[in-house]
Amino acid sequence: MIHIVPILRDNYCYLIEGQGKACIILDPGQVTPVEAHITQHGLNPVLILNTHHHADHVAGNAELKATYGIPVIGPSAEKAKIPYMDTGVAEGDVVEQAGIVLSVIETPGHTKGHVVFYWKDKGALFSGDTLFSMGCGRLLEGTAEDMFKSLQTLKSLPPETEIYCGHEYTKSNGEFALSLEPDNEDIKARMKEVIKLQTNNRPTLPVTLAVEMKTNPFLRSADAETFAQRRTQKDNF
Repeated sequence: MIHIVPILRDNYCYLIEGQGKACIILDPGQVTPVEAHITQHGLNPVLILNTHHHADHVAGNAELKATYGIPVIGPSAEKAKIPYMDTGVAEGDVVEQAGIVLSVIETPGHTKGHVVFYWKDKGALFSGDTLFSMGCGRLLEGTAEDMFKSLQTLKSLPPETEIYCGHEYTKSNGEFALSLEPDNEDIKARMKEVIKLQTNNRPTLPVTLAVEMKTNPFLRSADAETFAQRRTQKDNF
């Protein structure tokens, strides 16, 4: 089971529940709502995972590690930047806890060492700030070519893969997508769904890769040059 925990202004922390109520805490940028959810659902944290080093994804590491006595795992390339990180992982590595098996995929672009975690058995991708619904992360450290290649890698996953992103950016991303493709009926349908979900104070995630392939202008970019142009447009949208 995957628990979606809203934190900060628009972030999501995920609690990935395995056998015996054990759970992995992914990208805890804030402590209080995460601890409250753990207590409410009787979960037993066994591990903290980070996709990248930004504070809104790692700020809870120290306190949660101390409270539950659990290790922190994150991208090897960012170990110097991630507080209280114990073990680094890289492309092809596997993280396994309580029946949860997560494959590590390197996705540089937003940051140079960004990784995502793929739970093949459940068809779930924890995409951090690489892939958002109808969007992608800003190029804060990597290049457009880096991010384009990273997204091409994620596009190769099964279409039924459910994507769990690091932020609730879907509505604003959809508005940009519509500005590029005003006649795209799939984007229009997705936006209706998004507005309905948000009206009911519900997350717009997860979303399938199949839907993203029809609605996400960055996944729909034919080449790195087109991607770079769209990323610049989005930055100024």
